[in-house]
Amino acid sequence: MSIAEQANEILHSVFGYKSFRNQQLPIIESVIRGEDNVVIIPTGGGKSLCYQIPALILPGTTVVISPLIALMKDQVDQLLAYGIKAAYLNGSQSPQEQQFVANLYIQGEIKLLYIAPERLATSTFINMLKSVAPSLIAIDEAHCISQWGHDFRPEYLQIGQLKAKFSAVPIIALTATADDVTRKDIIERLNLDKPQVRLTSFDRPNIRYTVVERLNPLEQVSSFLTNQKGNSGIIYCSSRAKVDDMASRLANRGYSVAAYHAGLTTQERANAQERFLKDDVAIMVATVAFGMGINKPNVRFVIHANAPRTIEAYYQETGRAGRDGLPAEAILLNNERDFNWYQTVIAEKEEGFHKSVELHKLSEMIAFTQAQTCRRIVLLNYFGEHRVEKCNNCDVCLYPLEHYNGLVDAQKILSCVYRVGQNYGTQYLVDVLRGSNRSSIKENGHNTLSVYGIGKEHSADYWTSIIRQLIHLGYLKQDPTSFSALFLSEEARNVLRGDISLSLVKPRLELVKRTRQNRYARSINQTTILSYEERSLFNNLKRLRKEIADMDDVAPYIIFSDESLLEMVKTQPESKRELLGITGVGKIKLEKYGELFLDEIEKFITAN
Repeated sequence: MSIAEQANEILHSVFGYKSFRNQQLPIIESVIRGEDNVVIIPTGGGKSLCYQIPALILPGTTVVISPLIALMKDQVDQLLAYGIKAAYLNGSQSPQEQQFVANLYIQGEIKLLYIAPERLATSTFINMLKSVAPSLIAIDEAHCISQWGHDFRPEYLQIGQLKAKFSAVPIIALTATADDVTRKDIIERLNLDKPQVRLTSFDRPNIRYTVVERLNPLEQVSSFLTNQKGNSGIIYCSSRAKVDDMASRLANRGYSVAAYHAGLTTQERANAQERFLKDDVAIMVATVAFGMGINKPNVRFVIHANAPRTIEAYYQETGRAGRDGLPAEAILLNNERDFNWYQTVIAEKEEGFHKSVELHKLSEMIAFTQAQTCRRIVLLNYFGEHRVEKCNNCDVCLYPLEHYNGLVDAQKILSCVYRVGQNYGTQYLVDVLRGSNRSSIKENGHNTLSVYGIGKEHSADYWTSIIRQLIHLGYLKQDPTSFSALFLSEEARNVLRGDISLSLVKPRLELVKRTRQNRYARSINQTTILSYEERSLFNNLKRLRKEIADMDDVAPYIIFSDESLLEMVKTQPESKRELLGITGVGKIKLEKYGELFLDEIEKFITAN
């Protein structure tokens, strides 16, 4: 039997998939031939099969270097559910447990062994590998070894020694995000031998990208979540304090949330992650410390309450949505303050190439948020994938920017700035324009000005957005030494006199409202493609899946993915043979769970 035939048989019978994708088969064939490989496949694109299938074909054990101890159990649980012998070795285990796993490895009783990169620093482990060499070494999240990668980890540098010590063992390095300079750095630091570089499309067509101006993040997030009942998602904030604040406020509004950041204890983080993976909480509010390697396929949305620093980070984090290929949302709440802070941090660093690269990557991220062309085109071209066709699944394509004659609005704002003495910040100016009753306005006598209340027809968010545009256009400036007080530039005279026409962008408040309409929510709620009766079956299958998962102490998606359940609902199989044709149903899972799911489907058919 050829390698391709063996690989296809494992794909069908073990993993329950119908066909390979994203160059998986040529990668598998290359690995089994003993060649080194660098594989860049987007999140959800099937990277793990590129080393898991070779592990089952090759003799001996495959060693997988994975970045986070907390994820190893999840990865091993998934393999065990497929009937594959796998284990992990890390510091969370007792010495007796570690010795037990080591003995399994030495005796050849496991096909895949997951370890953290720190394990390579121990002579005991290296000696164990020398006594029984692995058949393959897989390095997950390989961008962590590169200082040009967006998530460089010093402990990954130890991996570079492996090629010298195990020259005959093929190495496969895998990541979802690596630009050209990062890919070259990975190859150099891993000392790979003429590796095959496999670069597939970075496109995630099922993800809708949306960038909106951040005005009131809690209200904007809450507005979006209104239509997300039962959906799983991640909300990223830039600091621990912001995570705690957002999580607390959402919990007070009745949302099912957990918080995750480096300020929590290891146990607290592990508990939060486990509750999220097991669908015990729907929403994870986190810093970027959360998410790498998360295999949860049914994340329907990722919200960035603060902008990431690089496009690589943004792509990696948004890629945690829709791993199952079903529709998902990526929402970015954009505010220039985030980028001003990043620029300040980078400016304090030592001059050199590394600093210039960071500034370049930050400017590319800023350009992405300001783009007036298709978001997907910008993303793909950044990664060297030339694309000119619009995606029709991002905010720019779906909701083109609306311009209007903003001269009168600008004159109201500039006049207000002038009449209050050019000594106050944005919020105060907005309050004067809208006729606020705040005591400081009355104390300053500004409630008697001609500009007091002339903007009451619009919301505070509306005026804040217009003020920001006037700052960007250079008509208003801010004094950083005086609480960001606004003052007029020389160019503002032309606006006040009405000597020029002024085209402004209509504030995207309409878009925020539209997120509450069914048209917008439809893209992230896969059950809308089902009839009322089918949704009932889908929910029953989800309930059954959760009950089994709780008994097995695993995440529900390890039993079956949402994609598998939807296919069951649409085809309604009545026999094990028909159930075996469902995506994700292999022979082991068929024997374990087949009768239970067939019984649930039969009940539905009988009742309807």
